[in-house]
Amino acid sequence: MSRCFGHAMPYGAQLQRDGRTRFRLWAPDAAQVRLEVDEGVIRPMQALSDGWHQLVCTASAGTRYRYLLPQGLRVPDPASRLQQGGDVHGASVVVDPCGYAWRYADWRGRAWHEAVFYELHVGACGGFRGVQAMLPRLEALGITAVELMPVAQFPGTRNWGYDGVLPFAPAAAYGTPDELKALVDAAHGQGLMMVLDVVYNHFGPDGNYLGEYASPFFRTGGPSTPWGAAIDVAQPQVGDFFVHNALYWLQEFRFDGLRLDAVHALHNPAWLLALAARVRAAMGDRQVHLVLENEANQAHLLGPRGFDAQWNDDFHNAVHVLLTGERAGYYGAYADDPLGKLVRCLAEGFAWQGEPMGGQPRGEASAGLSPLRFVDFLQNHDQIGNRARGERLTTLADPQRLEAAYALLLLTPMVPLLFMGEEWGSRTPFLFFTDYASEELRRAVREGRRREFAQFAEGAVDLPDPQATSTFEKSRPDPHEASTPAGVARLTLIRLLLAKRRHYLTPRLEQARPLGARAIGGHALHARWQLQDEQLCVYCNLGGHGLAIDATATPDARWLHGEASAIAALAEGRLDPACTLVFLEPSA
Repeated sequence: MSRCFGHAMPYGAQLQRDGRTRFRLWAPDAAQVRLEVDEGVIRPMQALSDGWHQLVCTASAGTRYRYLLPQGLRVPDPASRLQQGGDVHGASVVVDPCGYAWRYADWRGRAWHEAVFYELHVGACGGFRGVQAMLPRLEALGITAVELMPVAQFPGTRNWGYDGVLPFAPAAAYGTPDELKALVDAAHGQGLMMVLDVVYNHFGPDGNYLGEYASPFFRTGGPSTPWGAAIDVAQPQVGDFFVHNALYWLQEFRFDGLRLDAVHALHNPAWLLALAARVRAAMGDRQVHLVLENEANQAHLLGPRGFDAQWNDDFHNAVHVLLTGERAGYYGAYADDPLGKLVRCLAEGFAWQGEPMGGQPRGEASAGLSPLRFVDFLQNHDQIGNRARGERLTTLADPQRLEAAYALLLLTPMVPLLFMGEEWGSRTPFLFFTDYASEELRRAVREGRRREFAQFAEGAVDLPDPQATSTFEKSRPDPHEASTPAGVARLTLIRLLLAKRRHYLTPRLEQARPLGARAIGGHALHARWQLQDEQLCVYCNLGGHGLAIDATATPDARWLHGEASAIAALAEGRLDPACTLVFLEPSA
């Protein structure tokens, strides 16, 4: 079996079998493009049809190169596999995809119903090598899928990754391409899936030169994005660029899946389905998974021929309001009936299925979808980092009520996600950070953050400076918290819940279907799911007061979670405060 994997890209620098390299650039606005190799040797490229420029010449792995435009501007390769020194304005580097020999080349992935996600920021965890050192601990915790926030090359040395401008080049601040491959390889050796967050809806504001020679890359008129010029994936050359990016990460780096960021900003669901179809066709017998972030709640994109699942912000927002009482910003849409929206998430998937939100209809009917089409979470990079001071739920919610929420998250059929440090109840913030060299961009980011938080109760007073190194350093999880009494208690709970999920739920999830959910009072609920020949039953009270209920468990129930006193109270028709009770019982 081959231990070398590469993706044959029609773009960029592609090593040939004869030892030469083919360079190809789509530059429809440029009549002539020249190739500069190793800072001095300049050769003309041949202008082909449809805006393509190509040159095949002697250039080995490690060769530095840039494209020279007619106006004298030197630009990096938009399909660069590596940037010299991580400089988004500098030279690209020819890379040999077969320079890494995979140890676990026979890995074929894991089934989707086994997924338990752990999202992390690579830079905050010590780069690719730092994340690799975490893998045994994550596997022991019960994690099955490690999700990396975007790793594509961005300006500077620290960034969330959503400001990337060279989507094929792993960020040099995190390590080399081979170190990223070693991370994925090691994860497979631990039985873990590796999933990568990718951004196809915009480029960052620093280092994007495409507008100088490929203006059709961007839409003129029509909808825009909050982050910059909208990308026109309807253009065949543009749409293919991102399809090949997806295949590149999956084939050359052997990621087990991709999470596509904010696809609502593309305004092109047909292209998304076409991308999914091309990925499925190319993967053979590998189990590869595709996940969306999509504010539009487009249920028709989810399914065997489309995307495996969508991040369900509705679940998070409803639970957050129940736990914290916050009503500002986007929580305002959930404030009137958070429990009703949570109940609908448990029973039907989305809380918004075409009803108006902010004056516009949002979402599509999702009641017929499997619970596995939804990735649920209590925290993630957005919901923590987009707070003014990056507070985690640990500092915002009552500990007992939060523990009840974790049981609801981890012992229901939807796919759960934890954010780095959440397993020990981390109290360190996760803040927004950047590293722009331009003072103009630095000022724009600071002012943008102030405007963003003007609508929230905490306002824009004393916002951490995104450009300060200290802001990034404060965002690193502190593993010493895990050894405190509170940290040990939370770790023990999460490990126990995931063990129960793995033993009792996972083998039965493929055919799981909801049987309904109902509100009990203002903070409690009852929900049921069919799991093969048994029903999964959950009573959850996220409030601070007990209440009387008109149902209980059957005598032959198999209890999965709940304090003995709370189980006894249920038998007497009471649901204790801050508790979640979970049991299996035979189908009627």
